[in-house]
Parts: sequence; C-alpha cells; structure tokens
Amino acid sequence: MSTRSMTLLTTLVLCLLSAGCICSIGGGEKCPPAQQCTTAGQELIDLKKAHDQGAITDEEYDQKKQCILSNK
Repeated sequence: MSTRSMTLLTTLVLCLLSAGCICSIGGGEKCPPAQQCTTAGQELIDLKKAHDQGAITDEEYDQKKQCILSNK
C-alpha cells in the first residue's frame, strides 16, 4: 500500500472514531452536554484561552463556564 493510501486510510479512521465527539449544531439546548472526549478541565482551559484572546465576552465566558461546571 502506498504512503498516500495509508495517509488517507488513517485520516478516514480518525474521522470515524472522532465522529462521536462532535456536538450537533442547533440542537436547541441552552446548555449542551460536555463532549465525551474532553475533560471539564480541558474545556475550561480552552474557554479561558478564548476569553483571554477576546474571542468571547465576559458574559459568554461566565455562561459557558457555568455550563461546563454543571455538566460534569
């Protein structure tokens, strides 16, 4: 099997394995459950980075932080 074929096969397998970790968009839930493939700690770290970089407001940060903490 060629290197390119192996790369494509590996990518496909990884996509299929991670498909269960993707949250549905527009599900109507106010506070969707945390993803199964991340920990609350990692989600809080990522959220803090987004806040520090100005990607989300203080209000959004507080709301999302509460969601993460209440779902764990």
